[in-house]
Amino acid sequence: MPTKGSRSIWLDGKKVEHPEEHPAFRGTFETIRQLVALIDDDRVGFYDESVRRMVHKAFLIPRTREQLQEKREAYETWALATYGMMSRLSDYAYSVIAGYYIDREQFSRYDAGFAAKITNYFELVKRERRLVTTAIADPQIDRSKPIADRSGHELLRVVEQRADGVVVCGAKMIATGAPYADDIIVNTPYNREDGQEQYANLFIVPADSPGLEIICRKSHAETDRELYPLASRFDEMDAVIIFDHVFIPGERILIRGHAQGATAAHRHQQLNALAHHQTVVRLATKLKFVAGLATAIAKSIAVDAFLHVQQKLGELYIWADTIDALLHAAETEGTVEGGVYKPKAVPLQVARHLGTQVYARAMSILKEIGAGGYTQLPSTLIDRFEDERIRTLLHRYYAGAAASAGEKTAWFRLGWELIGSELGGRHDLYERFYTGDPLRNQSLFFEQYDKTWLEERLDAFLDHLTAEARRGVTV
Repeated sequence: MPTKGSRSIWLDGKKVEHPEEHPAFRGTFETIRQLVALIDDDRVGFYDESVRRMVHKAFLIPRTREQLQEKREAYETWALATYGMMSRLSDYAYSVIAGYYIDREQFSRYDAGFAAKITNYFELVKRERRLVTTAIADPQIDRSKPIADRSGHELLRVVEQRADGVVVCGAKMIATGAPYADDIIVNTPYNREDGQEQYANLFIVPADSPGLEIICRKSHAETDRELYPLASRFDEMDAVIIFDHVFIPGERILIRGHAQGATAAHRHQQLNALAHHQTVVRLATKLKFVAGLATAIAKSIAVDAFLHVQQKLGELYIWADTIDALLHAAETEGTVEGGVYKPKAVPLQVARHLGTQVYARAMSILKEIGAGGYTQLPSTLIDRFEDERIRTLLHRYYAGAAASAGEKTAWFRLGWELIGSELGGRHDLYERFYTGDPLRNQSLFFEQYDKTWLEERLDAFLDHLTAEARRGVTV
C-alpha cells in the first residue's frame, strides 16, 4: 500500500525521490503493505458501516471486555508479524485518535470545533486507511528551560493566521515512522497563556504538505533478508520534522491557541489507556520473542543444562509473563466509563514503566548466554562460501550440540541484530525512553495513583493497635 502523495524525505544529505524503491525504505514498505492487507482479516479488522469497509480494530470503541480483547488480538496479530520490533506502527496513533474521538466533548471546551473536526478525521483515516504517526517532542536545544521559557525558534509556532488555516515554522523530533506515514499528529504542551496563540496548538498535518521536511537518521536497514532478517524488514526509521512555512488547513487544527487545551491533549496521550493497551501488547510480544531466541541459543550449545543459565532464562520468562499478566489484569479489571469499556490504567502503566528497565535486562541476558559466539559468526551464510571444502568444514565446526550449523548461526545472527547491530542499539535506546522521561513518568504515576486504599489500610492498622492498647493486650 503506497503512501498518499509525495513527501520531502532526506537521507544521507540527499532527497529521496522514490522512497518505496530506495533500499533504506523498501523492506519496511513491504512489511507495512502486508500489515495493512491484514486489516481485511477478521483478526485485525472489522466491518465499519460508516465507511463501508473493513477498518483496523484500533478504531473499535469497546463497549465490553470481549471487544477490548478483540482489540488486543488485532494488536497482537500485527505485533507477531513483526516480532514486536516495529514500535510505532499506525495502530498506536489510531488508538490515540480513538481516545480523542471518545473524549471529543471534553476537548470542545478548549476549541469549539474539536468534536466536529476529530469526528471528520476519524472517518477519513478509516475510509482511506491513512497511515499515521506522532511528533510531540521539541528539538534538544536547551532542555534546562521549561517549554514556556525556551527561545521562540525552539518551539513550533504559528507565523501567519489565514482565514482557512495557519502557517507554522519550527521543528519536532522523534517522528518515528514518518517516511511511511500519510499524517503526523503534532502537539506542543505550551502551558502559559502569554504566547499561547503562537505556540499552544494541536493539529494533524499531512506528510506531503509543502515545506514539511522529513530529516532521517542514518538508516539501519539491510537488503539481505537471510543475513539480516530483522533489519531488512523492520527498520521503521526515526526522523526530525522541520516545518518551513507549512500551511495547516483549519479542518486539521484540533486545538488552536489554547494553553490549557494543548497541555490537556498532551496529558491525555500520556494517560490514554486504550493507546497504552496497544503498547503493552507489543512489549509483551517482543519480550516473548527475546525469551524464545535466548532459549534457542542456549539449547543450541547445551548451556541450558547449567544452573546459572537456567536462572537467567527463568528471569526472562518471569518478566515476559509479568508483562502478560499485567496486560490481562488491565483487561479483566477494566470499567465502563461513558459507555466505553476501558482497561484499568494502573497495570498498563506499571507494565510500561517496567518495560523501560526490563528490555535492557533482557538484552544483557542475551549477551551473557551467547557470549563470544556472537563475534565468531562467519561474514556470510555458510552455504554461500564458494569452496565446497570450506563449506564442509564450516558445517562441522559451526554446528551446535542440538542444532545444525545453519540453525545455530541463524539464531546467533538474530541475537547479534538485537544486541550488537545499529538496529539493536536503536531498539535498546527506544525501549528505555519511548514512554518519555522515566523520572517524570514515575512522578506522574505517583501523582495519578489512588493512594486512598493505602491510607485506609494504615489507619485501620493503627486503630487496631490503639484498641488493643486500651484493652491492655500485649505481645
